[in-house]
Amino acid sequence: MDNCTVIEFHILPFSANTNDKLLIVSIFSTIYMMAIFLNSLVIAVICLDVHLHTPMYIFFCNLSTIDICYTSVVVPKLLYILLSGNDLLSFTQCFTQMYFFFMVASAEVMLFFVMGYDRYIAICYPLHYHQILSKRNYTLILVIMWSCASINSSFFIIPLLHLTFDQVVDLHQFFCDAITVFNTSKGASNEFFVVICAECVLFGLCPFFCNLISYIKIFCAVVRIKSREGRRKTFSTCSSHLIVMMIYYSTGVSHFMSSFHHTGALLNQVLSMFYCTVVPMINPFVYSLRSNEIKKGLQRLLKV
Repeated sequence: MDNCTVIEFHILPFSANTNDKLLIVSIFSTIYMMAIFLNSLVIAVICLDVHLHTPMYIFFCNLSTIDICYTSVVVPKLLYILLSGNDLLSFTQCFTQMYFFFMVASAEVMLFFVMGYDRYIAICYPLHYHQILSKRNYTLILVIMWSCASINSSFFIIPLLHLTFDQVVDLHQFFCDAITVFNTSKGASNEFFVVICAECVLFGLCPFFCNLISYIKIFCAVVRIKSREGRRKTFSTCSSHLIVMMIYYSTGVSHFMSSFHHTGALLNQVLSMFYCTVVPMINPFVYSLRSNEIKKGLQRLLKV
C-alpha cells in the first residue's frame, strides 16, 4: 500500500431500504444454510462410506469443501453488514477476504480440470485408471492443487496492495471483489490490469481449454462404443461435470467482463451473487446427489 492513511471500504449492497435489507437477509440466509447443509451432507456420506473412497468421489468431496468455503467467505460478513448497519471494512479485512475468495476460486477452477482429467482417464484408459490415479497420486494432486491456489492468490493480491486509494472507498458490491477494488483505486496503471488478466488467463482459461481437449478425446472414444446404452452411460458420467463447469465459467466470465466494462453495478452484483451463493448451492444437486453411488451411500448411512 502506497499511502499511510487509514483506509476503509464501504460495502454498499443493492439497496439501502430497510424492507429490502430484510428480504435480502432472508434470501441469503436461506441459500447459505442450504449450501452448507447439502455440501456437508455430501462430505459426510463420502467420508463415512468406504465404498466411496475412490478418486472421483474424493474429488466430489473437495468440490463440496470448496463450495462451503466459497459461500462462507462472503455471506456471513454480508449478513452482519445488513443486520448491523455497519458497512465498514478495514483495509486488512477487505484484502483478507479477497485473498481467501480468490484462493478458493483458483482451487475450484483447478479442481474442474482435475475432475475432467479423472473422467478422461476413466473412459480412455480404464484398465490403467487405478494405477494412474492411485491413492498416493490423487492425494499428491490435491496437495499441489491447494498449494497452487494459495500461491496464485498471493500473486494476485500483492499487486493490489501497492495501489493508492481514497481514505474512504465506496464499493457497490456485497463483498470485497478484487476487480471492483481495482476500479476504485486512484491512478491504477495498465501494468496492474495486465497482471490481473494474466492471472485470470493462466488459472482460468488454461484449465478450461485443457478440459475442452480432454472432452474432445472423450467424445472420440465414446462414439466408437457400439452399444447405444454404453454410450449413454458413458456420457452420463460426464454430463454433470460439464453442466457445473459451464455454469461456473459463464457467470464468472460475465462478471469479469461486466466489471471492467462498467455495465452497471446491479448487474455486476447479481452475477457475483449467482456464482458466490447460488452455484455452491446447486452443485450438490447437479453433481453429487444425482450419483447413484452417493444415493446408495446416503441410504447405508441412514440405516446405521
